[in-house]
Amino acid sequence: MAIKERRENDDMEAPLLSNDSFVVNLRRAASNTTSQIAIVGAEVCPIESLDYELVENDLFKQDWRSRSRAHIFQYIVLKWAFCFLVGALAGGTGFLTNLAVENVAGIKFVVTSNMMLAERYEWAFGVFMASNFVLTMFAAGITVFFAPAAAGSGIPEVKAYLNGVDAPGIFSFRTLVVKVIGTIAAASSSLHIGKAGPLVHTGACIASILGQGGSHKHHLSWKWLGGYCKNDRDRRDLVTCGAGAGMAAAFRAPVGGVLFALEAVSSWWRISLLWRSFFTTAVVAVVLRALIDVCKSGKCGLFGKGGLIMYDVTSENTAYRFYDLLPVIVLGAIGGILGSFYNFLLIKILRIYNHINKRGRFYKLLLAAIMSICTSCCLFGLPWLAACKPCPADAAEACPSIGRSGNFKKYQCAPGHYNDLASLFFNTNDDTIKNLYRAGTDNVFQPSTIIIFFVASYFLGIFSYGIAAPTGLFVPVILTGATYGRLIGMLMGSYSSLDLGLFAVLGSASLLGGSMRITVSVCVILLELTNNLLLLPLVMLVLLISKTVADAFNANIYDLLVRLKGFPYLEPHAEPYMRNLTVADVVTGPLQFFNGVEKVGNIVHVLRTTGHNGFPVVNEPPFSDSPVLYGLILRAHLIVLLKKKEFLHSRVHSGFDTSKQFCADDFAKRGSMVNQELIEDLKLNEEEMEMYVDLHPFTNTSPYTVVETMCLAKALILFREVGLRHLLVIPKSSSRDPVVGILTRHDFMPEHILGLHPKLLTKRWRLRFWKYDISKLFQGVE
Repeated sequence: MAIKERRENDDMEAPLLSNDSFVVNLRRAASNTTSQIAIVGAEVCPIESLDYELVENDLFKQDWRSRSRAHIFQYIVLKWAFCFLVGALAGGTGFLTNLAVENVAGIKFVVTSNMMLAERYEWAFGVFMASNFVLTMFAAGITVFFAPAAAGSGIPEVKAYLNGVDAPGIFSFRTLVVKVIGTIAAASSSLHIGKAGPLVHTGACIASILGQGGSHKHHLSWKWLGGYCKNDRDRRDLVTCGAGAGMAAAFRAPVGGVLFALEAVSSWWRISLLWRSFFTTAVVAVVLRALIDVCKSGKCGLFGKGGLIMYDVTSENTAYRFYDLLPVIVLGAIGGILGSFYNFLLIKILRIYNHINKRGRFYKLLLAAIMSICTSCCLFGLPWLAACKPCPADAAEACPSIGRSGNFKKYQCAPGHYNDLASLFFNTNDDTIKNLYRAGTDNVFQPSTIIIFFVASYFLGIFSYGIAAPTGLFVPVILTGATYGRLIGMLMGSYSSLDLGLFAVLGSASLLGGSMRITVSVCVILLELTNNLLLLPLVMLVLLISKTVADAFNANIYDLLVRLKGFPYLEPHAEPYMRNLTVADVVTGPLQFFNGVEKVGNIVHVLRTTGHNGFPVVNEPPFSDSPVLYGLILRAHLIVLLKKKEFLHSRVHSGFDTSKQFCADDFAKRGSMVNQELIEDLKLNEEEMEMYVDLHPFTNTSPYTVVETMCLAKALILFREVGLRHLLVIPKSSSRDPVVGILTRHDFMPEHILGLHPKLLTKRWRLRFWKYDISKLFQGVE
């Protein structure tokens, strides 16, 4: 029989695990039981790995040999054309998102302020809360019922995808539409959320949809677009450009967008990808500049100086002395502590939210409703605690300001006075950040106001993120950090000559460094936001200190979210205990493989009874003198062969020219878990089941292999750096069978390794592993 199940003897000894010289029986009789599901957005979905390795079979080689210089030139031109389209569409989407948020939120604030001016406070509160409630429920409703994958920021999903993990609907056209509309509604509802994360996900969606030729499901496909991304590797590069374009569109920071893609989300990088990412974000910057010029003519309604307009509000002459470094160092250290505590609380709250969300759609909507009502009560009620202040005589703007923006909100105060706390709460997040960054406003906000706003924004940002709607973390952290920075500036003002607006910028940097642990990209983004290069040394110092302090407590927020969601993410480093293990210590079974010429019935049986995506192909007599590893064949390719029904009546080499019966497009992957053929959909009669298929022309003859005695840490680095889905393990001795097993990304997961070798838990090494059994948490979820 061609299908072999390799069962090793129970007395076979594994390689030594440590100097203690204890041995462990190989667990090849038990398959890998690590979770194959993850939380994608607000829903539990099956996941699978991506094939970043190019399949070098005979058909692939014939296809490349047949390509002319014109085809190669077209391929190169398409790469840059796709980058241009991604940049233009991401820039336009970012502009429209900000424009819509400014106008929707602006109308809400104008109506509420007019009622407050007329001293109709109850009506003002009712309108404010009702509008926020409707906007929040609309965002949550379309997310829950139409695209659960659009919930959250989307950055953990993009990060996992670029690491090699795919999930259904993560980049679908429906997800894109709901992400954009939901972001507009949620950001306009006064929730403490941001647009940056959703725009990163939006840019990745645009890139993925363009790469697969459009949306075939919604009849929005273009044939001329489908000639480029025929494999996961090209699609990965395009999604990386899309993620950078999304961040550039969020803050009009093209260089920061490239660095964010490099530092925060990508797992593989090379110089050619850097050029294309930079070109994509440059297109974003040009598109935004052109559209903003249109708005300057007054054609954009209430769209003002917030949103995409740079926060060029700090002092033009930023001068600092050596003694100013002490408050900056303190700012960075406290920011690291606050950032790590922010991450700790957020993960705790999200675990509670996961237990609530698993109960069904009603509870997801109920949670969003409760958060909307609580937020509205806080934003409307807390300003009543602040005392009214007389308008400064030298104010550069109208005081009090009537409407949606400005530093001097009248709220309930008498004429000629303003409520400084209302000036922070009754604005969009972008306008509030601008007010905090503004130079020359040292006496505008009271210390008690800053303390109240800091506590409120710190916890509202944590509690708002986990609802089933498009929400981001970047802007809330910037806002909270700016408030904290101003507070430190007030407390240490006697030790520094720095402006409080500058302290606010440094506070944002410190909290971003303490929570997200990204330094270079945050530094450049803040410099592009404030349009002040003189801040560079101070921002660098704050980021380095805050990240160093926070690293002593926990991981960055995006890594924690990836683990919490259950994605099998491969870290760039190996755990210490992996250096005392070999690949043979984690190989599980039973191993199933095919002969070079295999019976159709055997292939169908294996595909129907297993979920494996790759199978070794072994030549046995009469095709070779002894069993020899020929290569690896993918499940998707086997299904294509069965669908074409190019069968043989006897077990012999076919000898036919594969280019006449097949073409490369037959085996091309169309997109992210879309239009996949299932083995259950194939109809084969009994006669066909007794026939044979020659697998040689379609087998990858050069798969990556490692010897079973290789160090597990070294195998992990190889697996991650090359971007593999399957890594074949071959025996040390040539007298044994040609294949020992196959390693996938799940074999490198700590829960799998420690499940096989529980004695490692007693070792003294610090394990960077938070055990989170997602399968148990979501048992019974429909």
